[in-house]
Amino acid sequence: MQIKFDSKFETNFNIIFEYIAQDKISAANGFKRELLKKIKKLSQFPYKFRQSIYFDEENVRDMIFKGYTVVYEIDLEDNFIIILNIFNKNQPPTR
Repeated sequence: MQIKFDSKFETNFNIIFEYIAQDKISAANGFKRELLKKIKKLSQFPYKFRQSIYFDEENVRDMIFKGYTVVYEIDLEDNFIIILNIFNKNQPPTR
C-alpha cells in the first residue's frame, strides 16, 4: 500500500517539529525519524491500530505515538493509506 500525506497532517507535523526543535533540534529530528519509520510500517499492517475514537468509520484508525494521535484512513479500493492528521490530547481533532 502506498502512503500519502494530507496537507493538514503536514501543517500540524511542522508545527510540532518546530516546537520540539526550539528546545533541542536533535530531539526533533529523532521524533521525525521515528514517526516516519512507524508510519512506513502501516503499509504492511494497516489495521494494526485501533479504530478511531474520533470518527465512526472502520477504515479510519488512530496510531498513538509519544503522546500524539496520528489519524489515518485505509483506502482498500485504491490501495493506499492517507495520513490525515496529528495532534495531542489538547487539540480538537479534525479531518
